[in-house]
Amino acid sequence: MRAETQNLVDEIKQSVGLLRRHLDVDAATRRLAELNKAAEDPNLWNDPIKAQKAMRERDALEDQLKALARIEQDLEDNLMLIELGETEGDAATIADAEVALKGLKGEVARRELEALLSGEADANDCYLEVHAGAGGTESNDWAGMLLRMYVRWAEKKGYKVDWLEESEGEGAGIKSATVQIKGHNAYGWLKSENGVHRLVRISPFDANARRHTSFASVVVYPVVDDNIKIEINEKDVRTDVMRSGGAGGQHVNKTESAVRLTHEPSGIVVKCQQDRSQHRNRAMAWDMLRAKLFEREVKKREAVAEAEQDAKTDIGWGHQIRSYVLQPYQMVKDLRTGVSTSDSSGVLDGDLDPFMQAALAQKAFGGGPESVEDVE
Repeated sequence: MRAETQNLVDEIKQSVGLLRRHLDVDAATRRLAELNKAAEDPNLWNDPIKAQKAMRERDALEDQLKALARIEQDLEDNLMLIELGETEGDAATIADAEVALKGLKGEVARRELEALLSGEADANDCYLEVHAGAGGTESNDWAGMLLRMYVRWAEKKGYKVDWLEESEGEGAGIKSATVQIKGHNAYGWLKSENGVHRLVRISPFDANARRHTSFASVVVYPVVDDNIKIEINEKDVRTDVMRSGGAGGQHVNKTESAVRLTHEPSGIVVKCQQDRSQHRNRAMAWDMLRAKLFEREVKKREAVAEAEQDAKTDIGWGHQIRSYVLQPYQMVKDLRTGVSTSDSSGVLDGDLDPFMQAALAQKAFGGGPESVEDVE
């Protein structure tokens, strides 16, 4: 076996060992058996919230155990192929196995990073808001592009996306929108996307085909469950009811049922117009407010320097976390980790994992890769 291939195999084995220890395979297997047995009890669904939480834990454990077993089997199979290829002098078989091992190394690295998602709310669903910056139609269109990017990312992950609020832009795109993304570790992955995103392109709305710079902000905060207690004094919250102003159709309704809550001590504002029922929109808005207040407290505890990002954030120069340049060249670069790629179309179509992985690695280990290839 070539020295390079042997080093790759050693790295994979080391990563697999770390995954096994982090997961605690024996304990995870016992817990999965308990959850499978609980799922057969019809009384479990008398408490839908508890049942959903149990099923999500079961699905996550099942995914982790199956993935670990498959990785170990794939490693063994490819090592056998290399041994067979060397015995028979079959260079093609050896080359195929080495390519497979490189792909396996990428998956193991991703699983290692995912194992770091152990924050208090990392496993939870999350809310994601997009707000257009100053600039009218151009910024509104950019905000719409960003929202589509995150929806496509979520769909590729197998996550579910619910539209909660959407305000149409001036001629194109959106002024703002809020979606709920449901799936295991949704918040853990998306929390690194908080910040201002900058677009440079030839504007399709400029008759003179000039280059424009636009900004939009992204705010991510977790859905909090009953295990996380957030006390809110109702006297501190102002409630406004209005007509929904979104795109309608498959996204949101346009009835007189939209609810906006303003938490006056913090200035936090949430809005929900998902349902035709004002009562249900009000309940969802309160959940969103609890979630935002929880995220605010988490940031305080973690001593994060910048304040909670909301619609009042200065969306412009000096605040951006990532630049998307479409002209005069193609480049997307994260300004925190240094990760960059020339595949801007792929990024805008939801290929965000390398940026998220780099941000997670930087937080866990410090430093970070300088290109997408370094984290693939």
